[in-house]
Amino acid sequence: MEPSHRLHSLSPAELRPLIRQEDPRIRTTTGLANGYQQANVVILPSHLADDFEAFCRRNPAPLPLLYRSQTGETSCPPLARDADIRTDISQYYVYEEGCLVKTVSSLQSYSTQPSAAHHSPWSDMVCFYLGCSFGFEGRLKKAGVPVRNVEQGTNVSMYRTAVPCIPAAVFSCPLVVTMRPVPAGMLDAAVEVTHLNPLAHGAPVHIGDPALLGIQDLSRPNYGEQVQLQPGDVPVFWACGVTAIEAIISSKPSLAFSHSPGCMFLTDIPDSSPSSPTPPPSESPVGSPSTDHNLELIPFCFLVSHNPLLYSLASQRAVAKIRQLATIIGEDPGQRGIQALFVEDELLRSCLALSHASSVAITTGFPTHYMHSPPDETDGPPGAIAMATMLLSLGKLVTMVTDRRALEMNQALIDEAVRTGVLKTAIPLVTFEDNGPDSALHFLCHDGDPSKPRYDHLVAIERTGRARDGNYYNMRGINIKHLVDPIDDLFIAAKNISGIITTGIGDGGNELGMGQLKDRVEELMPNGGLIACVVPADYAITAGVSNWGGYAVACGLYLLHTCPSHQRYRKKGLGSEHSIPQEQLQDWTANLPSVDKEETILSTLVRFGIRSGKTGNLAMEVDGLTFHPTHSDIITRLLEVTRGSTTPSL
Repeated sequence: MEPSHRLHSLSPAELRPLIRQEDPRIRTTTGLANGYQQANVVILPSHLADDFEAFCRRNPAPLPLLYRSQTGETSCPPLARDADIRTDISQYYVYEEGCLVKTVSSLQSYSTQPSAAHHSPWSDMVCFYLGCSFGFEGRLKKAGVPVRNVEQGTNVSMYRTAVPCIPAAVFSCPLVVTMRPVPAGMLDAAVEVTHLNPLAHGAPVHIGDPALLGIQDLSRPNYGEQVQLQPGDVPVFWACGVTAIEAIISSKPSLAFSHSPGCMFLTDIPDSSPSSPTPPPSESPVGSPSTDHNLELIPFCFLVSHNPLLYSLASQRAVAKIRQLATIIGEDPGQRGIQALFVEDELLRSCLALSHASSVAITTGFPTHYMHSPPDETDGPPGAIAMATMLLSLGKLVTMVTDRRALEMNQALIDEAVRTGVLKTAIPLVTFEDNGPDSALHFLCHDGDPSKPRYDHLVAIERTGRARDGNYYNMRGINIKHLVDPIDDLFIAAKNISGIITTGIGDGGNELGMGQLKDRVEELMPNGGLIACVVPADYAITAGVSNWGGYAVACGLYLLHTCPSHQRYRKKGLGSEHSIPQEQLQDWTANLPSVDKEETILSTLVRFGIRSGKTGNLAMEVDGLTFHPTHSDIITRLLEVTRGSTTPSL
């Protein structure tokens, strides 16, 4: 039965005696003791205590450690007055050799001494009190976010995921999560409220399709009860202390106890407690001082993908910096009118999607100089290589896709980029040919199976795009179709393959991926009615020069990977999100674009006979703009925002 209204108004100190007396109105503690933290409880033999504490420290989101008792201790003075952990939970689980053997309403029988010659089992037990998500439900309600499990009078839904926790000695198990449906328009509020309560698992670790966590059926929770989504709700998942029960099951201690899921220990700690089970985070080892870090670290929530449904989180500080990057690359010294094509937060969303990706295919190549050999321009390859080297540094698989006619030249370019230190390491270079209706599907997916995509993100940067009439045009309206392979087909096919996101980067509207902006291109750009690309990408990043878009993506990825809020979400709250190994940070920093590297790659292109797009000059220029000062200045300003060395005046 649902707790009565009177129970909802009682404090933890008033509720604990009722639980001790086995009050039948208290079935679960969800909705009770609003304004106070609740606790998961795990009770283990003392020889396992240090290892379990280490397990908690390595997995802080599911197992935020509030208190570790002394051996045999029944009270918990830092958490509650006049408490007895043997009686103050309404239902306990009892495990023997890792198997759940019974559910009891009291553990007192385990603390009685069986004979003078033997100690009671309790005398060798250590209690761990871990934060619980029930501790933030009251705050959600105050913020206007509906708490569906409370509305529906049910226990919260809990699911075993396919995500492994970071092991410690004998403790190794999958992450368990709770799911609360949240209306899409209230996701930011739910994220902010819970982020500010790290003792109760903090911000969500996943928002969107449960299958991405390995959860196949929301109607069949592993613990708790089914909670119904209402129209417009999004499933939101928080790390859950029931992970500790999975740890008991997997480690098989001879005897152990836990709370029954949903039947928590009620503490006297207010849910607004500023204390934290982990050290306060600093935004990044390379960022500004951590004053106001709570405000700067509050995450914003962004929709990244519809198919599958995926939202991501990034701190206010990281979001503000990536928006600064977008402003810088949106400058238009070539006066093409590109600002009319700008779409807010396309750079940010693309970077978030790429951060979640594991395998990325990048394509470039715009043969605008059809009278020359090679016909390609200096815009595109530098930006592609800048993205590739940062993605490689972050541990992603990267493949380059090119035209057959340009295969040899691009292979030489990649080799030279590696030799000169511009590109981190050699990457595969492949071509795509249209050999029939399923060619794109077979290229994108293993065995042509849409459930097994080979890549999860396609990026086109300054890649000629297909126009309304099926041809490909440069900005002057010259048809260059004879120089182009049908790589557009990959972006078209990706629309119907779950798990592949696409990004297009362009500076004129005739580039692959700009199809979502074709109406604006046709109306506002020179020759727009003829040249506009009609093939869309999920994200269209517009820049004054396309290379700048590539540099900004590399910088944006760096900002996300040094953002604790985003890294915590990406890692599902497992491991330490507050510190980055110095070697790793140095590698990421070394693989950012730089003036020296971009000057080197441009000089290589010129040596290969590749010309400036606008003028056709064989010179150190891109789109008619000389490398110094125009491009070097943009790169310097992007790095200033990214590295935090100065405060840009934007």
